[in-house]
Amino acid sequence: MDGRERVLTALHGEQPDRVPRALGFHRVDAGRLASSGAPQDGAIDVNFVQFTPSAADDALREQGRPYPPDTRLGTFEQMATYARWRYQPGNPEQSNPLARAQSLADLQRFPFPDVRTPYHVEGLAEQVTDLHARGWAAGGNLPHLGGELFETAWRLRGLENLLLDLMERPDWADWLLDRLTAMGCRNAETLARAGVDLLFLDDDVGMPGTMMISPATWRTFFKGRLARIVEAARAIKPDLLLLFHSDGYFEPIIDDLIEIGMNGINPLQPEHMDALHIRRRYGPGLALWGTVGYQTTFSSGTPAEIRREVRQRIDTLGRAGLVLSPAYDIDEPDIPWQNVAAFLEAAQAYGA
Repeated sequence: MDGRERVLTALHGEQPDRVPRALGFHRVDAGRLASSGAPQDGAIDVNFVQFTPSAADDALREQGRPYPPDTRLGTFEQMATYARWRYQPGNPEQSNPLARAQSLADLQRFPFPDVRTPYHVEGLAEQVTDLHARGWAAGGNLPHLGGELFETAWRLRGLENLLLDLMERPDWADWLLDRLTAMGCRNAETLARAGVDLLFLDDDVGMPGTMMISPATWRTFFKGRLARIVEAARAIKPDLLLLFHSDGYFEPIIDDLIEIGMNGINPLQPEHMDALHIRRRYGPGLALWGTVGYQTTFSSGTPAEIRREVRQRIDTLGRAGLVLSPAYDIDEPDIPWQNVAAFLEAAQAYGA
């Protein structure tokens, strides 16, 4: 099997020739893989396409170019996204651009990013073709301000304001979430037309031990809208595989996610989600993508500890319906590459 066949087999709940490896659910810099000594096309089994940046995005990249790569500016993509949405997390007085809205009309006047511009979609199909030629599965992520619906809404409104909207101003919440859903549908359709194999939809609705909003509130405001994005993508590409990402604890809505068509969940952070319990309840038909590493494992753990955890995950979760990946982002400058290499090597050694 090549990487693409391996990932698709796992996401269909079946057992591939070995457990597929990923390094998250966003694009991995092939240059970094190459400089690490890992073979570019063999270290991982999936990579992700990227929407074409605008001229303004390129200008931001140029502004950041003089700074060393470990400067805490965020990635170039994050910088461009924040500018596009007028989100300023470093400015407490203006961080949430819709926090001071006094009426529904104020929300409606906000200049949302335009997802219809031609540059936005150029080259996506070619990227998919290139990933397939390398033997990788091609994944896609929707452009957003941190998450499809809940996260983007609270970054725009501020978390306290959004929670009040959900309880006291549902017409405000409905309008904003409908606007975000329409953008999500458009971007999902674009990626489906480009031919991606799998699509991640993400919203951090979980936190340690509980959800940030109740499961009932999630079902009222978010479940149906997420389902519309799923339906829009599959109307273009019926065999598209869908995965849902949330940090923290979101077990109460797993049945709902399956109901609306999700094939898998990510990242199952070990201190918040019991992957073995979920595997026993749902079987390999619900793919598990992630599972490896507590919050500090990759930054301060040893390669030996990472290897042991990889082996434990494979031995307890089985090889069907599993994509091994770090459960936390590994793009921070304090994460030593030898720990990432230990993860990749252990997944190769124990995953067959």
